[in-house]
Amino acid sequence: MSSLKEIAFTQKKSMLFLLMSTVVTGAAIIAQAYLIVMIVDGVFLQGASFQEILPALGGLLLVLLARTAFSYMNGRKGIQMAAKVKADFRKRILAKYSRNPMQASLRGQSGQKVSVMMDAVDEIDNYFSQYIPQMIQTSFIPLLVLVVVFTQHVNTGLIMIITAPFIPIFMVIIGMKTKQKSEEQMDELAAFSGRFLDTLQGLTTLKLFGRAKQQKEAIEKSSLGFRDATMEILKVAFTSSFMLELISMLSIGLVALELAIQLIIYESISFFTAFFVLVLVPEFYTSLKELGSTFHNGRSSMGAAKKVADELEATSQAVSWGSESLNKEATPPSIDLRETGYSYGEDQFALTNIDAQIRPYDAIAIVGRTGSGKTTLLHLIAGLIGPSAGDIVINGRSRADYKEREWFDQLSYISQHPYIFSGTIAENIAIGGNADVSRSDVEQAAEKAGIAAMIQSLEDGYDTPVGEAGRGLSGGEQQRLAIARAFLKNPSVILFDEPTTGLDLQTERILQTSINELSENATVITVAHRLHTIKNADQILFLENGELIATGTHVALINSVAEYRAMVTVQQGGLAE
Repeated sequence: MSSLKEIAFTQKKSMLFLLMSTVVTGAAIIAQAYLIVMIVDGVFLQGASFQEILPALGGLLLVLLARTAFSYMNGRKGIQMAAKVKADFRKRILAKYSRNPMQASLRGQSGQKVSVMMDAVDEIDNYFSQYIPQMIQTSFIPLLVLVVVFTQHVNTGLIMIITAPFIPIFMVIIGMKTKQKSEEQMDELAAFSGRFLDTLQGLTTLKLFGRAKQQKEAIEKSSLGFRDATMEILKVAFTSSFMLELISMLSIGLVALELAIQLIIYESISFFTAFFVLVLVPEFYTSLKELGSTFHNGRSSMGAAKKVADELEATSQAVSWGSESLNKEATPPSIDLRETGYSYGEDQFALTNIDAQIRPYDAIAIVGRTGSGKTTLLHLIAGLIGPSAGDIVINGRSRADYKEREWFDQLSYISQHPYIFSGTIAENIAIGGNADVSRSDVEQAAEKAGIAAMIQSLEDGYDTPVGEAGRGLSGGEQQRLAIARAFLKNPSVILFDEPTTGLDLQTERILQTSINELSENATVITVAHRLHTIKNADQILFLENGELIATGTHVALINSVAEYRAMVTVQQGGLAE
């Protein structure tokens, strides 16, 4: 990711406007000081009448209005820059999550992701709304004031040159500490957000197992950690503000003392010159001091930007998609896994060197003990995650050559817990079809899925509202609704993550009948746990610890692979044939 400075300079029009407004503001500061001194000198020393100073008062009013207007526009332009950059960051993060939602869900907690997208990105605001405009102003206005002061009184200019460097030196020292503390604060906030949302989602489970108190204490500890990190940043901020004020006041005091000695004791300068210089000097130090304050905010923004950059650059095996069309034909595509692998990260579970050929209309069963990688392999075949090694070849060409939509149009994925959205039953079934799907198509799909009778028994029928995540429907009804989506889509490849697990026998028979009908025109790949599913498969992929141990029919594996025979024997209570 580009640095915040590089991002700022990509907004050339905004940067040019800030530079121009800074030049006008600098000129207004000099003119304001000159007119104030001229009016005071004219009234109190020259005895000028009100009529004589009236033009100067009018000019002063115009200068003050110009300075105020350009200061406002300066700040507004900074806010616009910040809004544009924040929107861009959020789009990039959201695009990353949307591009590979499965990968995003596998890494980190939801609360942490929300914290990065909202809080961390918001922290970047200060860099563009305050730091950049102030940096541009401080790069010009103090130099302009210094040049004018040197033309009026050299000694004052020398004092300013000697004292001014203390402010940026102190800024750098404090800024380095601020960036470190800001990163720590972002980490604590992300951890707190992740833990809080995670606990909230599982509150019922915690209550039932009597663990709510322990989680409450964990959240409290995480909250206090975030509080302490925030207080550390505030401590640095208060120290910075105090030191900047102290340096500025001492410097202005030295200038005032030197001017008083020259004016009263040596009488080497006029009142006009001394007063003019004394009015300009605070502007010089104020600009440096404000840079010091915004520098603190800027370093905080850099810490937040690093958090965002880490999230954007986090390694993930995203699915690559090309531009070739994969037409939906009567015959399902052939699928070849060539040394395919996937890793969840260093020192974590990984699938390695999966070689298999899946022919059209095959019934494939993926089997293995819990944690062997069955669902991960199904996700790889589905295209929900991309391989970190090897390739997946469709009809003789790498899947990366095909368009994403063309591939997803070919398949349906039915998991143990299909997601049901908030809406009507008809709307949930219609998700499986295209935009022009008719009500009769929806009803026909429901009939094939064995759920039509249940829907018709409801008062509102297909217009019956369903709660978020399928609230109001039983597990079997949710599965049948997912099957109806598949009938509506008529896919050529169907992926099942053993959808009948946990269902009663009657519901399972209904589902199995629907699945058999779907299978007549498609390749079926199932993560299988039950013997009847395994025995009917044309080919079984037997996984163990992320490796493909053996492939073949049920009978062949029973006779030749001891691990498979032992697994089946245990799962079926001794019935392995």
